[in-house]
Amino acid sequence: MLIEKLSGGVLRMLTPLGPRYIQPSFLQRVYLLWMFRNFQTLPFQVLTQGQRRLIDRLCAQQRFVSPTQINSLFDVPILGTLEQRPAVEFEAQPPRRPSGRADAVPFAADIQQRS
Repeated sequence: MLIEKLSGGVLRMLTPLGPRYIQPSFLQRVYLLWMFRNFQTLPFQVLTQGQRRLIDRLCAQQRFVSPTQINSLFDVPILGTLEQRPAVEFEAQPPRRPSGRADAVPFAADIQQRS
């Protein structure tokens, strides 16, 4: 079974749209086998920074395998299952300026400085 996984295994990623399968390179398959050596399913949050970068690179390369190839007569071995990746975060909005309302209560330090 190990030889089949090394020769052509895929990584399964569970997403809100359903499972997605990624075809990694040989060296990536070796590393993924090591990552999933104790567990078949891992949440994204437990991965190290380097492992997260690998997953991001795999997603960016878009080496997805169609589900018809997975369900065909040639069962493709699954290296491991990665639970849902968090959504890409957008840049935070700049902080809002305080309103210049006249009825705003000043801080005590501001009152002392004016006196």
